[in-house]
Amino acid sequence: MDLHAFLAAERERIDGALDRLLPAADAWPARLHEAMRYAVFGGGKRVRPVLVRAACRASGGDPEGVLEAACALELVHTYSLIHDDLPALDNDTLRRGRPTVHVAFDEPLAILAGDALLTEAFAVMATFPEGEGFAARRAEACRLVAGAIGSRGMVGGQVEDLEATGVPPDAGRLDRIHRAKTGALIGAAVELGALLAGADGAHREAFAGFGQRLGLLFQIADDILDVTGSAASLGKSPGKDAAAGKLTYPAVFGLDAANRELYALATSLAREAQGLEGRGGTLGAMVGYVARRDR
Repeated sequence: MDLHAFLAAERERIDGALDRLLPAADAWPARLHEAMRYAVFGGGKRVRPVLVRAACRASGGDPEGVLEAACALELVHTYSLIHDDLPALDNDTLRRGRPTVHVAFDEPLAILAGDALLTEAFAVMATFPEGEGFAARRAEACRLVAGAIGSRGMVGGQVEDLEATGVPPDAGRLDRIHRAKTGALIGAAVELGALLAGADGAHREAFAGFGQRLGLLFQIADDILDVTGSAASLGKSPGKDAAAGKLTYPAVFGLDAANRELYALATSLAREAQGLEGRGGTLGAMVGYVARRDR
């Protein structure tokens, strides 16, 4: 697979759908919609919607039929980034190589833009895929994603991440934070693709588990890049985790051990992907992409 060409085509397809789903920038209230679009179209990798479509394909479904639902995961992810960057949380001024939303606009509007994107995401999931035959799956999709991002998932992980700042190294706590803060939403993306393809039982559980572990891989890579990357390559401020005293893999285990864990987990996930979709599939390619990314 030419992964670069594949991801470029996927991003173009996803961006076109996002453009259709979001209100126009000049629709009332225009400043809010401008801020929402500024955040969404800031050059994201679109990993989560790509994973929804890949898991749907691997489960025997039509990835075109889940395009809009896949985009809902990108709206959720973008809301989380806007709020993460706020002065009350990470207080970051750079995201994807551009000023963060609260810098480009203002803090109150950034909060409301995040709120609006999260709400819009559930409207999309409740609507697509269209048709009475998908009604039960749409309802389950909303339940799945709400559970992944709520107090026992992503938001809970964000809270513990704040509480763990500046504390002594704790491997168990680090694992719990990463599995909730990042792993839960990526796991939901993979499981959502399988769900919308009609998978249930053990098949759906296998995809969910793979997605959660892929999310952990993503966060380990992110921790390493915060140490080794530059602002130019990352599109955001490097070194902030260490400066803030956050629990990360390099902080707890050291950079060399973090890299070894990244390699071991990526190797295990590549084998797991073959069991889910056969050799040479998209999920396996995404494991390599996540492990080797430079931003």
